[in-house]
Amino acid sequence: MNQKLWDECVKFHGHECPGLAIGFRASEAAIEKMGINPSDDEDVVCITENDACGVDAVQWILSCTFGKGNLIFRPTGKMAFSFFNRTDGSKLRVYLKASDVEMSREDRQKFILTAPIDEVFAFSEPKYDLPEKARIFNTLVCENCGEGAPEHKIRIQNGAKVCLDCFKDYSRGF
Repeated sequence: MNQKLWDECVKFHGHECPGLAIGFRASEAAIEKMGINPSDDEDVVCITENDACGVDAVQWILSCTFGKGNLIFRPTGKMAFSFFNRTDGSKLRVYLKASDVEMSREDRQKFILTAPIDEVFAFSEPKYDLPEKARIFNTLVCENCGEGAPEHKIRIQNGAKVCLDCFKDYSRGF
């Protein structure tokens, strides 16, 4: 384990925890198994299936961020991260293995950080393709609240352009 990198992740995140350790080791696994490096732009993409502490480690180690468009949230709630390399087309899904072994929080963190990587994670290929690169959209002004939103997030309601906050969805249960 790279102690200096762990210490930097902890500083970025704000505290040590098993969740941060999950993202730390998942990032290390992706680096090792895919030969990737931190992403200057969108060469490395991470699709995270959770919005927990580990995502901070992915941001710090691999430079995948929402702002650059190479960190994408897919809300399954699973402790899984799919990594894509746009340069060579490689992809890897890293999933935290379930464990029914009772451990303290500290012992769980230590296990995640020090156990052989194949004991901590299961590896597979993502079942979905690499998303397209981030796009820049025109901003449209909501005719209800007056706030701007990207055009792909605007809806038409009663003939007016409205943002998602103002849009009243019509659904009959399907």
